[in-house]
Amino acid sequence: MGRGFEILDVSTREYGRYNAVGRQLTVRLIPPSDSTNSAAYFLASVNDLIEHALRNVEGSDMVGMTIHNQVNQNYKPIRISFRRKDHLYADVISSVFQKVSQSNSGSNALDTLV
Repeated sequence: MGRGFEILDVSTREYGRYNAVGRQLTVRLIPPSDSTNSAAYFLASVNDLIEHALRNVEGSDMVGMTIHNQVNQNYKPIRISFRRKDHLYADVISSVFQKVSQSNSGSNALDTLV
C-alpha cells in the first residue's frame, strides 16, 4: 500500500517560552480502492500519517497531538496529551481516535484534517 494521505500544507511555530517547536500538518486521507478493507486501510493510513509527522522527533522529545476537522469546527477534536515520543504507542492513538470518531456521528474520515 502506498501512502494513504496527501499533505496539503505544513507550517511551524516556535514557542520560545517552552523552548519548543510545533508543526501543523493539513492533510486529506486518500480513499481506499473498492477491494480494500476500509477500516484496516483507514487505521493504516492514520498510522502512516503519525509516523510521517514524527519521523524527525527524538524518542525523549515530548509530543502532543490535536487532530480536528478543518471545515466543520463543531466536530470534537482528537487530543493526545503530551508524552515522550517513545511512550506514544499506536494502540493509544487508535483508542483515542475510535472513541472520538464514534461520538462525532457526522464526521467524515475523508474531510480535510489539521
